[in-house]
Amino acid sequence: MSVVIPAYNYARYLPEAIGSVLAQTYPDFEVIVVDDGSTDETRAVVQRFDDPRVRYVWQENQGLSAARNTGIRESKRAYVGFLDADDLWQPNHLAAAVAEFARRGPEFALVAGTSVRMDQDKRELPTRIRPEQETQELTAADIVLKTRFMPSSAVVRRSVFAECGDFDRQLRSSEDRDMWIRLGARYRLAHLSARTVLVRKHTSNMSRHADRMQRSMRTVLERAQELGIESSTHFFFWNQVWAIFHFQCAWMLFDEGRRGEAVRAILHSLWSWPLPMPAVTLNEPVLFRLRALARFIWSGLRASSSSSR
Repeated sequence: MSVVIPAYNYARYLPEAIGSVLAQTYPDFEVIVVDDGSTDETRAVVQRFDDPRVRYVWQENQGLSAARNTGIRESKRAYVGFLDADDLWQPNHLAAAVAEFARRGPEFALVAGTSVRMDQDKRELPTRIRPEQETQELTAADIVLKTRFMPSSAVVRRSVFAECGDFDRQLRSSEDRDMWIRLGARYRLAHLSARTVLVRKHTSNMSRHADRMQRSMRTVLERAQELGIESSTHFFFWNQVWAIFHFQCAWMLFDEGRRGEAVRAILHSLWSWPLPMPAVTLNEPVLFRLRALARFIWSGLRASSSSSR
């Protein structure tokens, strides 16, 4: 197992990320930390690990996709696990993935664990999403509808990158979703119910850049249409895809304090698909879009009331 950790100015979190890999119950792995031109103490942090399994690779700043691609090229094992420098693995993450690959067979290109959100101090955060109750097989269409797992959850059969290509360096976010869709178009994918990944939420997360995220997400979905993941004549499918897209954009805008734009995005979502979507979104609460709309409007009214005093 090759573990790729792309790192850019995350020296404060990196020791915990590397430590979570070294604590894995699955013993046969290498760790490749790809320093994407950091200006902090990333190099020194890695060098403090006196372990031959940990390697440091430096490159000029080229972005997350390029760092992951470098890690893949540097890897020497049959599987590649991805871990962002601010996230953590539970000790059973790699063992669970390898066991699932053995159970599923060579037609499966990816196994992903389920993630839990935590704050910057590793305290678990509440979520409105209900966890899956059992391991599921996913298709490319499932991922087009909605991202089902985080990048730090994924373990991939290394050989498939030769056919499916690298992470797209032109995408500044959603590059992982683009890759999983391409993998799913050619191979089978599995999503474990086991909660084996801790994803850290903090103020410098890429997901807080709403405009960039929206552009990248739209590009990925438009590519999926061109790729023919589902026929363009399947209007119900694509209307639901864009409804979920606008819903996710609404939350990103709301998190940035852009309440009016968030409300418009929710309304656009409802216009794209006004019917309930429990079978599509799988684990969202009932009436989740209407509940979000009410929250956005109420938040905006409270803000207006406070500013008028």
